[in-house]
Amino acid sequence: MNREQAFALLREYTKNESLIKHALAVEAAMRAYARKYGEDEEKWGITGLLHDFDYEVHPTLDKHPAEGAKILRERGYPEDVIRAILAHGEALGMERNTLMEKSLFAVDELTGLITAAALVRPGRSIMGMEANSVRKKMKDKAFARSVRREDILKGAEELGVDLNEHIAFVIQAMQSIASELGLAGTATA
Repeated sequence: MNREQAFALLREYTKNESLIKHALAVEAAMRAYARKYGEDEEKWGITGLLHDFDYEVHPTLDKHPAEGAKILRERGYPEDVIRAILAHGEALGMERNTLMEKSLFAVDELTGLITAAALVRPGRSIMGMEANSVRKKMKDKAFARSVRREDILKGAEELGVDLNEHIAFVIQAMQSIASELGLAGTATA
């Protein structure tokens, strides 16, 4: 299991660039939490990178991520990675027990909200973004409607972190790859 192979698997099943960027954002957040908690950064990063790899070909909750888990097993991915991916949403009703499982759930929807908030900022940039601006967008139900706010709240709670600190931490992780995410901002003359 290495990052290059995981990225190739992601690309094999995912053509949509927005989904690729979402995977990269979740990977960055997972790597940051792995560092914070003294865990295996490579394993956590790969888990984040692959959490939605099958979504484009299996976009319904009766298939995603269960069908993807079968593919991961066939390719020899560790069971703890597969379990975290299976538990990253609410559809399967799985209890999240490990720190990796809780972290993946906590960052998934939040990275989507942060990305959406960055894209409506002047210059379309995540740089200089603060948690309070994301919290403000979170309250606006019409903004980024598909982002499940209840999952963001529940994720921070399950992880045992303050919501504002969690948002700021994930923003910082995403800022580290802002160019890859298309969120470094536009150059102004």
